Amino acid sequence: MLGRSPVLLEAAAAAKEVARIAGMESEKVYSHYNHTDSCHLLRWTARESYQFMYARPWEKVVQFYSNLVSRSTGASGLSDLFSTKKYEMTNVMENADSSNEKEVTGVASKDKEKGRGGRWNRVTFKIALSYHGGSFDGWQKQPGLNTVQGAVEKSLGQFVDEKKAKQLKERSLPIEGCAVVAGRTDKGVTALQQVCSFYTWRKDVTTGDIKEAIDEVVPRKLVVLAVSKVSREFHPNFSAKWRRYLYIFPLEEENLKENSDSTTPQNRSSFPDCDVKESPSSSQLDVQSMSDHPQAMPSDNSNEESSSLDEQEQGDGILIPTMKPQSFSVSKVDQLLRQLEGKMLSYKMFARDTQASRNMGPATECFMFHCRAEETTLPSTDKESEGGIKVMCVELVANRFLRKMVRVLVATAIREAAAGVEQDALITLMDATCRRATAPPAPPDGLCLVDVGYDEFKREKCFILD
Repeated sequence: MLGRSPVLLEAAAAAKEVARIAGMESEKVYSHYNHTDSCHLLRWTARESYQFMYARPWEKVVQFYSNLVSRSTGASGLSDLFSTKKYEMTNVMENADSSNEKEVTGVASKDKEKGRGGRWNRVTFKIALSYHGGSFDGWQKQPGLNTVQGAVEKSLGQFVDEKKAKQLKERSLPIEGCAVVAGRTDKGVTALQQVCSFYTWRKDVTTGDIKEAIDEVVPRKLVVLAVSKVSREFHPNFSAKWRRYLYIFPLEEENLKENSDSTTPQNRSSFPDCDVKESPSSSQLDVQSMSDHPQAMPSDNSNEESSSLDEQEQGDGILIPTMKPQSFSVSKVDQLLRQLEGKMLSYKMFARDTQASRNMGPATECFMFHCRAEETTLPSTDKESEGGIKVMCVELVANRFLRKMVRVLVATAIREAAAGVEQDALITLMDATCRRATAPPAPPDGLCLVDVGYDEFKREKCFILD
């Protein structure tokens, strides 16, 4: 085979260089966000924030959620945390059921009056679910994983009409139903009153049949709270007007103390995420500041890059760790979150694994109805132990959320509160140009989808009030 002409090779190289330079000129330059606002202590790096969040007794929170799901009490089961809200929460569930039934009856009668036929003759069911996040790999159905959607649709396969069953069989696909959900949850996230829908052309299917079929899939881990027939106009996602999430963060620091005691001051300064500075005038290490610094998580456990301070090369002088906060105030977190109420919150900064803007133009936003934090006691799940552990509960209500958005908000609020920033710090972060300005997502074990609302939001239905 003849080689290429030197002239052609030179021309190709020149064209490639011109294209590279043109690409560099047209490429938009994004400047990394530097925290310039005043704070009492230095902010945690991404790794330090990750370590602080995960070094908690999360197994107690997971067990608490598991007990709630097995009791089939829905959102009213959270009265164990908010004893003063027990009566109100029970009424909220009853009112929600009655209002939905009235709405469905009214829409169905209108469809009949209009003489709608065809696809309007199919039967649509609204299903209220409760499932334990630790027992599933999230909601979204994925090959080879144990997901909530996969379990629900498999159980609904017996109610598929003959025409659809034949089509699935011809395509060598399993005979399963199709469940549409109000909002997908990640792996480890619990839902107390999730809402999904399923439709079929069969007229012999009853609400009791659907409830019984789903309850048999994963007993006590996936529970049906209620099933009702609704109009085809109902959509679990698009018809919803608000979603409410609750995050339970353990304030107990036993795990942190164990990690701190097992790490000596001599080897603690060698961890890569300890922010250090060179001090030629010092002849010995500041042992007190080093003992206050927690042990870092391995770099492969962090899904966020650390700040530029973590990447500084150590000099020949003596290294002294910088002072970082080791605790935070729940009241400070509450003050920071309250500033978000009644405001449009951009997905650009507080969402993960999504584009900052789906299309050209401004980033997508959501409206925050309610943002509060409160300290309470998590009831003990062990009969032999008395009392419980102190936890912080964060309640967030908005018209919609994106992937990991609640967890990023919680982690960032805790980090900012620990650093002692101003009350408008979360609002200021929305002007950042890099998502590294926010903290990595908090663990999914503490997150719970409380309920989904199809009526106008009423603040008096919330758990945490003034």
